[in-house]
Amino acid sequence: MKKKTVSRTRKTAKKFIDKPFLPPPTKFYIAPSLLSADFASLKTEIQKTIKAGCYWIHLDIMDGHFVPNITFGPPLIKSIRKAFPRIFLDAHLMIEEPMRYLKDFVKSGADLITVHGEVCQDVVKTVRKIHKAGVYAGLTIKPRTSMKLLEPALKYVDLVLVMSVEPGFGGQELIPRTLNKVRQFRLKKEKQKYSYVIEIDGGINKDTAPLAFAAGAEVFVAGSFIYGDGNPSRNIKTLKRSLEGAS
Repeated sequence: MKKKTVSRTRKTAKKFIDKPFLPPPTKFYIAPSLLSADFASLKTEIQKTIKAGCYWIHLDIMDGHFVPNITFGPPLIKSIRKAFPRIFLDAHLMIEEPMRYLKDFVKSGADLITVHGEVCQDVVKTVRKIHKAGVYAGLTIKPRTSMKLLEPALKYVDLVLVMSVEPGFGGQELIPRTLNKVRQFRLKKEKQKYSYVIEIDGGINKDTAPLAFAAGAEVFVAGSFIYGDGNPSRNIKTLKRSLEGAS
């Protein structure tokens, strides 16, 4: 049973990083965070995002308990999925009881569900439950939480999200020491031949993205930088250029 789970996870992880929207010849994804978008014109914001070449959308789900903020939930994700059936929806659950709502987020159309290790009784069982529900599994931790919390599940998980700010609010500056976590997760991935993709979220802009790329990040979540001035198309192109220069 254990071997079957490992095989399945590595297979899904391979499909995960071979998505056709991976920008060749570079090895990175830009994942715009809708938390900073204009919700009064959300469909238009997403259309602009896609037109700029981004098909990966990051969804910050907050419950007001695990983090001191409340955002949105499955109904909004369902609406986005209906309007944009081909985009990749990355749901980052910053909530205290993620498994309680797992089926709701899966039914809403999320492709990847990332949960915090701090609220998992068993990170391996959590990953297996997410896989069993039929979607990709991600794990993350707050900046001050030790990486050791996630280590038992690294051979099974599809994505590791490094939070480079304290979760809960957009517009924060990247905490430089979090890049060490990116480096360590990259080293573990290469040494152990793990299949997970490394995502970074918090304070990502044209100046910090190249630093995160050099540290080993592969997926770059950006909200305020992309949507903050109302010109996501231009800002995505700027971020792409900075990452292409770093690669």
